[in-house]
Amino acid sequence: MDFATRTVQPLPGLDFEVLADDAIIGPAIEQGSWAGEEIALMCAHIGPGKRVVDLGANVGWFAVQAVLAGADVDAFEPVPAIAALARRNVERAMERPGAGTARIHEFAAGSEVGSATIVLGGTNHGDNRVLDAATDTPDDMSGGESVTIAIAPVDDLVTGPIDFLKVDTQGSEWHALQGATALLASSPKLALLLEFWPYALRGCSAEELLAFLDGQGFTMGKATEAPFPMTASRIMRQMQDRMGPNGGIDIYGVRGGAPFHVLGLGARIKGSVRAFKEP
Repeated sequence: MDFATRTVQPLPGLDFEVLADDAIIGPAIEQGSWAGEEIALMCAHIGPGKRVVDLGANVGWFAVQAVLAGADVDAFEPVPAIAALARRNVERAMERPGAGTARIHEFAAGSEVGSATIVLGGTNHGDNRVLDAATDTPDDMSGGESVTIAIAPVDDLVTGPIDFLKVDTQGSEWHALQGATALLASSPKLALLLEFWPYALRGCSAEELLAFLDGQGFTMGKATEAPFPMTASRIMRQMQDRMGPNGGIDIYGVRGGAPFHVLGLGARIKGSVRAFKEP
C-alpha cells in the first residue's frame, strides 16, 4: 500500500511531506498549526540533549518539532507507507543547524510482540485504528482499507531515562503503556501527552487508564493553551458528554519534579480562572 504525497513548507526553509488526500492533518500542517497547544507544551519541556518517545508518530510532525528543538527522538509508526514518509521528514529536519536526531520504528507500540490488523481512515489519515482479534471494523470507519502491521513493546526497543512521552495511538494507549513499564520506571522525571478517547479505547476502561496514570505519579490536566491540574474524577466528569467518536481530549501530565506550568505567567493565570469556572 502506498499513498500520494505533497510537500508543504510549514516553517521557513523546512520542506515537510504530507499525505496528498488528507483532509485534516495535512492542511493544518501546511498552515503550521497542527496541534499547536500540544507542541508548545512539548517544546517547553525539551531541548538539546533531551530524549523524546513518540508513540503514534503518523507523518512525524511531533518528531520533527522535537528534532528541531535539538532532542533525540524514538518515534513509532506502524503503517509502512506512513512510516517511510515520517522517516523522510525527520531526515530533512536532522539536516538543519542545531537539530537533534531521530529513529522511526515501524511498529505499533503494544504490550507484546505480534501483529494485528489496522484500519485506515478515509480522509483523516491520522485516524488509523488497530483492531483486536475477531473484532469488526468500527461503524464510523466502515469501508476503510486495512493492512497488517507489526507490534512490539516499547521496552524491547528503547531504554530510559527519557524526558518526554507522547502517546497518540487511536485507542491503543493502554497497550502502549503496558509495553513501556520499564521505560516509565527508568524515567522518574517525565512529562507526558496522551490522547484520551474513551470511545476507541482498547484493553481497559477510561477510568482504569486515568487510574494507571495517577498511580504512576502524574499530575494531570487537559492539554490546552492554559492547562491546570485536574483530578481523574474531574476529567471524567468533563468527559461525560464527550464519550462518542468525536469526544476525545489530549491529557498533559508531569511527574518527578517536572514543572506543570511551563507556558508563562499569563497561561498560569488563565488556567487558574478556568479551574475556578469549569465543572
